[in-house]
Amino acid sequence: MTATDTSVANHPAGIVSARRWWALVAVATAQLMIGLDLTIMNIALPSAQRDLGLSDAGRQWVITAFALAYGGLLLLGGRVSEAIGRKRTLLIGLAGFAIASAVGGAAVNTAMLLGARAGQGIFGALMTPSVLATLAATFPLPAERAKAFGIYGTVMGSSSGIGVLLGGVLTQYLDWRWCMFVNLPVAAIAAAVAAYAVRPAAPVHRRVDVAGALLATLGLMAVVYGFAKAATDGWGAAATIGSLVSGAVVLAAFVVVEARTSVPLLPLRVVLHRRRGGSYLAVLSLAIGMFAALFFLTFYLQDVRAWSPVKAGLAFLPLTVGLMVGVRAAAPLLVRASAVSLLPAGLLVIAGGLALLSFADVQSGYWPHIMPVFLLVGLGTGWVLVTANSTATQDAGPDTAVAGAMVMTSQQVGASLGTALLSTIASNAAAAYLASHHASTVDGVVHGLHVASWWAMGLLVGAAGVVFLVLPRRGRRRTGHARA
Repeated sequence: MTATDTSVANHPAGIVSARRWWALVAVATAQLMIGLDLTIMNIALPSAQRDLGLSDAGRQWVITAFALAYGGLLLLGGRVSEAIGRKRTLLIGLAGFAIASAVGGAAVNTAMLLGARAGQGIFGALMTPSVLATLAATFPLPAERAKAFGIYGTVMGSSSGIGVLLGGVLTQYLDWRWCMFVNLPVAAIAAAVAAYAVRPAAPVHRRVDVAGALLATLGLMAVVYGFAKAATDGWGAAATIGSLVSGAVVLAAFVVVEARTSVPLLPLRVVLHRRRGGSYLAVLSLAIGMFAALFFLTFYLQDVRAWSPVKAGLAFLPLTVGLMVGVRAAAPLLVRASAVSLLPAGLLVIAGGLALLSFADVQSGYWPHIMPVFLLVGLGTGWVLVTANSTATQDAGPDTAVAGAMVMTSQQVGASLGTALLSTIASNAAAAYLASHHASTVDGVVHGLHVASWWAMGLLVGAAGVVFLVLPRRGRRRTGHARA
């Protein structure tokens, strides 16, 4: 311990400061659990469907129920974190998430499982803003902040790939229910460390923006629901069009309300700030590409290549390796480089991985053709996530929790949009190919994968250009404080 550390350790704030790395362990573990549950049930779905007698529509909602509750309530979760304090919010969220996971693991019917998944999403939305607010408050110094967000970015970004692998192992060697039960010890560990290390913050007493909370929640849920229906029913379905249009109208009303109220749920200055707005756009675009790649590769490896759940899960490990490399490469640059020089580059790397995916076919070897896709997508994802999370929450002051919540809201909306949009493109391309060629179903699936990958690549390249234009050109000071 240095002399400085010794001096600050003589009072309570100093003790908490000395425990700051344990606080990082607590919040990273909490976010890891949330990230795992975005994908851990994917490979377990066939087993859960057989066990509980789920319909095909019900099977899809095991994934959608979590995304709907999580994506729709994140902004509200940010304000709750401010109102009752980030430490208390984190502990409540961990307890609730564990209880919902226990209910899901013990599910005896469809309603019980879907309700548990929605409960996970609700308490996850409560946790995530407090996680990011804790990070921002615990690590204000530029060098430590870059390191802390680098570790957090690795955990958050790799959680999806780890979730696929863990889901395959648990389903194949134990039971699909352990994909839910596994959260109980993780939540207990995170709660114990958080109780020890996370510094409590005084609640922010302000009038609750009830109208804004209702409009934001209903609008985001309608949009996520619309994307989910597009993936299953098509873009022309009445439910899809109605949900997306109503979501857009409600969100437009939300913007009007936020502009006029004195204490808004989401101050418009948060999203209109160029650095933060550019970060949100980058994360939304990243999620479109990353989650589409994960979705396509999961089905490609199991349906086209006929790999077992465990083998398919192991194939995702290079994604985690790429993430770690991306985070370690980007984190040191946060101190001296501007977001405009980092975020577009990361999006282009992901686009490169999607371009490679467009050349995969039934005979493609894993090492020369598929593994590089995982590496590039992971590399770009880690690079963008650590930069965007640090940039969006830096110098946000009282808006830190809601600024952090917007990062995950952007990711969730992007993931839903990417999966729905690109799945539809892939399905239509496959159907058209089979109608015009005497080919097998597998050949049609692969053709759809090619077309969707090219579209995804184009979206990421275009997004990189827009992010470059949105972000300010002025650089970051040597002290690490970014200029507005």
